[in-house]
Amino acid sequence: MVPRTAAVFFDVDFTLIHPGPRFQGVGYQESCARRGIPVDIARFEAAVAGASDLLHSEDHFYDDAMFVRYTQRIIELMGGAGPDVLEVAKEIYEDWAEHRHFELYDDVADTLRTLQANGLRLGLISNSHRPLRSFGSHFGLDGLIAVTISSYDHGFMKPHPSIFEAALREMGVPATQAVMVGDSLTHDVAGARRVGMTGILLARNGPPAGDTDAPVIRSLGELPTLLVE
Repeated sequence: MVPRTAAVFFDVDFTLIHPGPRFQGVGYQESCARRGIPVDIARFEAAVAGASDLLHSEDHFYDDAMFVRYTQRIIELMGGAGPDVLEVAKEIYEDWAEHRHFELYDDVADTLRTLQANGLRLGLISNSHRPLRSFGSHFGLDGLIAVTISSYDHGFMKPHPSIFEAALREMGVPATQAVMVGDSLTHDVAGARRVGMTGILLARNGPPAGDTDAPVIRSLGELPTLLVE
């Protein structure tokens, strides 16, 4: 159980939605093929892991170039080379902003409706350049999302305190009555706890790699029973 809750904020990518084929190995391969760049689709998973260090930002300021470099590195680790690799990376990064390339997890809609029916206000906090104001209408969640904050618009990314503080101000609730749910211990849980919010880790793929004293759920369907009105 967590303290009395008035609002619940959610991370978006890999918490509420997951990428479709556009951002999987086949999507990278197709984009590269259009520019005559051969890549090995079998190396995609290892390439994603190998490029992950490029997503760390010391100042947590949102930087388009960082995400483009990350995408470019994935292509390179799949064997892609040449001047057009950068252009493919830019195309893939730009498509990340399109809702149509993502799918809603099966447990999202019912959970959000249950939380709202229980009197909780709901919001989104995302390290993305996707237009969150149209998120609800695109995914059939009209009327459920009260506040949306993206790092692209705000300027700073999670776990920087200011993005959580901005979300709390817009929602009009104190940190002690707000919960943050996400798939990252560092960005979502630790970032939220730093400003006094409760952080809940959503570990869809199994227990977290590191130790944590934060509540851990395997499905969003477990969330309503954790929250105290």
